[in-house]
Amino acid sequence: MMRVDPLGISESEALLTLRNVSNTYITQAYGIFGRKHKKPVVDQVDLTLAPGELFGLVGESGCGKTSLGRCILGLIDYEGDIIIDGLRQDKRRHRELARKVQAVFQDPAGSLNPAKYIGWILEEPLRIHRIGTKEERIQKVDQVLQLVGLDPSYKTRKVHELSGGQKQRVCIGCALMLDPKLIIADEAISSLDVSVGAQILNLFQDLHQRLGLALVFISHNLNVVYYLCDRIAVMYSGQIVELGTAEEIYSAPAHPYTRALLDAIPELNCEIPSSAADKPYVELVLPVQFPLEELPGCRFAGRCPWKGDACGHTPQELVALPGNPPHLVRCQRLGRINA
Repeated sequence: MMRVDPLGISESEALLTLRNVSNTYITQAYGIFGRKHKKPVVDQVDLTLAPGELFGLVGESGCGKTSLGRCILGLIDYEGDIIIDGLRQDKRRHRELARKVQAVFQDPAGSLNPAKYIGWILEEPLRIHRIGTKEERIQKVDQVLQLVGLDPSYKTRKVHELSGGQKQRVCIGCALMLDPKLIIADEAISSLDVSVGAQILNLFQDLHQRLGLALVFISHNLNVVYYLCDRIAVMYSGQIVELGTAEEIYSAPAHPYTRALLDAIPELNCEIPSSAADKPYVELVLPVQFPLEELPGCRFAGRCPWKGDACGHTPQELVALPGNPPHLVRCQRLGRINA
């Protein structure tokens, strides 16, 4: 039987499908008698991405969003199924899948070889995959440089001669060299100035329109993801706690954690509207660090002002709010929260 995503995307139509994807780290042992133990980081994530979709993944540091991105890229081990453009993620297919999905990481300087010229760096993926002749590869480098807004003369420059924004454009160019269908951008603008970061966001939008690229944009900044993406998934403690369109997530958040993230966004206008004066402010305090296997109920229960007696003990599933497409929320007390 063919499985269908809650938003109506079948696996045969999807570019990316995640089913029960989990990831576990082995913690370091301290002292003579210290023991290593497993720490779950990503917990049974289900997700479907349509071709050409701009998808945002947000959450605070340590929630598992970067680990989920690395699972999709095949950089770390995981449990569950990941299917990219009809191919199941497998180490034996790593080279083939690399041509379908590429990454842009947070630190552009750390992603580029400082000893090589930019032209050599951009051409490297084509050499590794044995694509084209030398002349064809040089022509491809020129085309990609123009796509990311750089002059072909940058081929003869080295990394230390570029600004932070130019380095990130080169990293995006490296990701485009193999003509992928999906790019995983992990905090791609967090190390850049605000104005330069805005230019990179506009570049992603332009590449999406010109090439039909799908994008998973990982960030802790809801404002940035709202500006760029069609849909947004909010992660907390290894789980997706809310999933919906960017407009729904930003204007009508249904999960307390999403509301807390929005409350944390600085406002230029310090006056509180009368309609919001009585709204409970969701203050995020540091949670008690329990292993995830000891938290059978809601992971956010210890920090939630709306929690009930059963929230910490009853398993929480994603439920759909009325609407088309449905707005998915992992909370059993929606009636009280939305009252």
